[in-house]
Amino acid sequence: MTDPSSASPQTYAAIDLGSNSFHMVVGRQDGDRLVLVDRLRDPVRLGEGLLPDKTLDNRVARRALACLERFGQRLRDLPPEAVRAVGTNTMRQIADDGAFLRAAELALGHPIEIISGDEEARLIYLGVAHGLAAGDERRLVIDIGGGSTELILGRGMEPGCRDSLYMGCVSMSRLMFSDGRITEDAMNSALLRAALEIRPVRHFYQAGNWERAVGSSGTIRSIRAVVKANGWSSEGITAESLRKLRKKLLKAGHIDKVQLDGLSEDRRPVFAGGVAVLSALFERLGIDRLRVSDMALREGLLYEMIGYVRHQDICQRTVDSLATRFGIDRAQAQRVQATARSLLDQVARQWGLDINDCGRMLAWACQLHEIGLSISHAGFHKHGAYILANADLPGFSRQQQAVLAALVRNHRRKFSESAFRNLPEHLIEPTRRLCVLLRLAVLLHRGRSPDSKPLLSLEVSGHKLRVDLPEGWLDRHPLTHAELEREADYLARAEFKLQF
Repeated sequence: MTDPSSASPQTYAAIDLGSNSFHMVVGRQDGDRLVLVDRLRDPVRLGEGLLPDKTLDNRVARRALACLERFGQRLRDLPPEAVRAVGTNTMRQIADDGAFLRAAELALGHPIEIISGDEEARLIYLGVAHGLAAGDERRLVIDIGGGSTELILGRGMEPGCRDSLYMGCVSMSRLMFSDGRITEDAMNSALLRAALEIRPVRHFYQAGNWERAVGSSGTIRSIRAVVKANGWSSEGITAESLRKLRKKLLKAGHIDKVQLDGLSEDRRPVFAGGVAVLSALFERLGIDRLRVSDMALREGLLYEMIGYVRHQDICQRTVDSLATRFGIDRAQAQRVQATARSLLDQVARQWGLDINDCGRMLAWACQLHEIGLSISHAGFHKHGAYILANADLPGFSRQQQAVLAALVRNHRRKFSESAFRNLPEHLIEPTRRLCVLLRLAVLLHRGRSPDSKPLLSLEVSGHKLRVDLPEGWLDRHPLTHAELEREADYLARAEFKLQF
């Protein structure tokens, strides 16, 4: 959640913690170009360690943490704002109260964002699009990960329709080829299972809705390497080359007996599942040829970081879009934001709040705090929190969405501690403190008057706050006085002491 506008490093690193492999790519900005200078990959296979209760097998967890420690060594010389790490499908599913995430962040030495499937798809398209020739053609981009498959339609650099399907090379291999045997029944069952996943979105992505199909990810690159090495396709992956590949796998009968040029040993255990998923996509979407991109999510992260330096902020565009969609009173939002920012500037040092990171999050919360009014005035803070917690918000990680939802949920009425329980531990207290600032700003502007308000002076020490207004102002505004008294009661229940 760092604002890179305060510094413009020339070298960046993006880390993709996928269900099959962990990847890190390092790039150097050279004018308007991104030059990739280093790549690291480790087939951690995190997805195979996900247990039925959604906790992570200790052996796989140790393997993953050892990989992150190695990545962390490579990142030691880079400033925090030049590094971005994201977790995808398996990381989204782990349910251990954040224990593995905390250990992973400690091993890497940097925060890890857990992103939604929709956000994953957007970043994949961004990476793939930068690797293609410029053009305005309609594109279908497919990325088969370890636990999910992303489908994206777009034009040029702009992604449009996108979906994340619950199937991948690791999950399909575990379900259908767990004993290593590759039988016709198992392959047909895998194709059927994949077809059922595709069916609800098939009409969006079938042939006729796009002019070029492009694949990314290790699974697709691995299949391309095999069909090319065996002379079945000289350019990309064709439907015919996939049929030949499936016949070879069935003839071998077991993954350990598969002898295919171009197939690496670390890809072998999940290869049959990946072939089944791609085959179903070809059949159900009417794909005849799939071109293959060497760029994917991690390159998308790099390009987005450079975009931040150029002030191309996808998060702000998302907030603006929501404000328009839900008819938010922008003038009121701006009044609240100006006051909240003034309060943050006064207390950031004493409360240990990063002026850039927290400033951005507080600004977004101010701009969206009334989003729930589009549903009902009664409990609109709860409606707003639900929207922000569950909507697809391009540019936002799961943690950022949770913080935003908690701020909006608590900007009025009772201070609900339950809204903070799902946040990472290190974000709980900063979010509670930001919430206090938002509440005070909203309270001061409750009358929605365009007239300027007096400068509010705020001093803090731990959980104690003192508000000072010009002498006699509260006597002339008894309603605000009464609301401050009620706010003091609300905050007292949250262990904040407000004096004025």
